Amino acid sequence: MTDLSLAQDGRARHWLLDAALGGIAALGAITLAHAARPEAPAPVRTAIPVSAPIPAQPEQPPVLIAFRDPVPGRVVVSPFGLRQLPWEEGGRLHAGVDIQADFGEAVRAAADGVVVEAGQSSTYGRYVALKHAEGLTSFYAHMGGVADHIRPGLALKAGDPVGKIGSSGTSTGPHLHFEIRDRRDRPLNPTLFLGREFAEADDLPLRKAQRFGRTVRVAHVSMIPKSKRALMQAKLEREEMAKAVRLAEKTGNAPAAVALDAASAARNAVAVERFEGLKVLPTSEDGRPRAQISS
Repeated sequence: MTDLSLAQDGRARHWLLDAALGGIAALGAITLAHAARPEAPAPVRTAIPVSAPIPAQPEQPPVLIAFRDPVPGRVVVSPFGLRQLPWEEGGRLHAGVDIQADFGEAVRAAADGVVVEAGQSSTYGRYVALKHAEGLTSFYAHMGGVADHIRPGLALKAGDPVGKIGSSGTSTGPHLHFEIRDRRDRPLNPTLFLGREFAEADDLPLRKAQRFGRTVRVAHVSMIPKSKRALMQAKLEREEMAKAVRLAEKTGNAPAAVALDAASAARNAVAVERFEGLKVLPTSEDGRPRAQISS
């Protein structure tokens, strides 16, 4: 090896040594700088609250039909059963209940149903009939007016308006005559349905609701309908005739006792007017007087 080659080889080793020493020095400086730098704080983990699981709500059993009061807050003043009105000679079935209320109060559907009839008759006045589940029908009569939207085929929900309280037809004062009938058009006692829900057809009290006592209840009314005034007068005349006959049998003066003169007939006419104006005001549960109504 020549002197020149030895010199070049020595310079190469010297350069490699300097590079190695420089790398070691730089690495040491970086390490010292990193050691002198303050450590970054550890990240703060915030706990996320977990809400308590909502318990599953039990499923409500399905309801076949539910009945509400057609005039909320009002009471029945003439029940279902045998009843005799003042102009009648004997008792007959009162096929529904009478609910006392003021003129203009809303009458509402007692249950979900479909309007099958709406109109007016000489006896029931302005009325509406609704068909419900299991062939049941509810009937609303003596109303002052039928709601404008009511027409056959219209589906209604319980509580929807069907009309307003009035005294149309053969009525003795402002009230609602309310009936419930079965699929064979037999009248049922509404008090066994109102305010109750029925899940199945077997729950409906159909047999029990057909029953009624054999005692005839004599109705007290607040007025005699115009269509019944003649009947009322004729009844009063017959009652006076019966009294005269009993008096004749007792005194033996039959001709004088039985004859009803013009003055007696006039007294009967006055009696009708007096009866019509008579207000029977029994005390209600809240202590206020109310007129007892019959239809």
